[in-house]
Amino acid sequence: MSVVLFEVEDGIATITINRPEARNSLSPEVLVRLREAWFRVAQDDAVRVVILTGAGHDAFCSGADLKRYIPLFTGARAPEDEFDRMVLDEPLLPGEATLRDFDPGKPVIAAINGFALAGGMEMLNGTDIRVASTTAQLGVREVQRGLVAHGSTPTRLPRQIPWVHAMEMLLTGEMYDAQHMLDVGYLNYVVPPEELMPKARAIAARIASNGPLAVQLTRRMVKETMNIANEAEALRREAELGMTIYSTYDAREGPRAFAEKRAPKFEGR
Repeated sequence: MSVVLFEVEDGIATITINRPEARNSLSPEVLVRLREAWFRVAQDDAVRVVILTGAGHDAFCSGADLKRYIPLFTGARAPEDEFDRMVLDEPLLPGEATLRDFDPGKPVIAAINGFALAGGMEMLNGTDIRVASTTAQLGVREVQRGLVAHGSTPTRLPRQIPWVHAMEMLLTGEMYDAQHMLDVGYLNYVVPPEELMPKARAIAARIASNGPLAVQLTRRMVKETMNIANEAEALRREAELGMTIYSTYDAREGPRAFAEKRAPKFEGR
């Protein structure tokens, strides 16, 4: 059984970290397979939206595998297979696998089914919409292990939730329940465990029914303009990107379908 599962149905790709026996921790092989999955998402026009989750009910992702991954970088363990060698030889690979250094260009919905800790939570920072089970626990635990989080959390978390909450999480290394993370604005929804995937799929299906080029361009506009300090410059970039949609087939199909009182048939072109 693959350590990362990938399936596509009705425009929705579901990526599942599949190491429930190890709380879906990030081994070298998981990182290699995750990067392959994200590259596939970026290249496959059939994929309109992604759901990212973990296998089982206990963990979304508990972070880096402290037995398999971290010892490689401290020199406590010599590389044993091709996956070990790849993460050592390709410095960008871990960041690409965990969405720190790679953007798949499609919306990503996190379905957080349990613990999302350390690198597992850092991966959440690269997602767009987050649905958590009531059993979920989130935390950046590195400081409690004498390590530092550098998979995006020090940079992204204070931009996604208020400063004081971000700093408390980063400096204490404590875990927080899903309701707290919803209250501080990090999550969109908290639902019972049995409703987690249905809720994530419902959101994904709604996104997948929209014009794929419009969805991708809207997402790009937000990401490119959010850190432009000058509003006038941000608005100019927004307009520059936004105008490109009018030369597409989908931009003609949407209004035509509305006028003809039928569902649009977007083709992503």
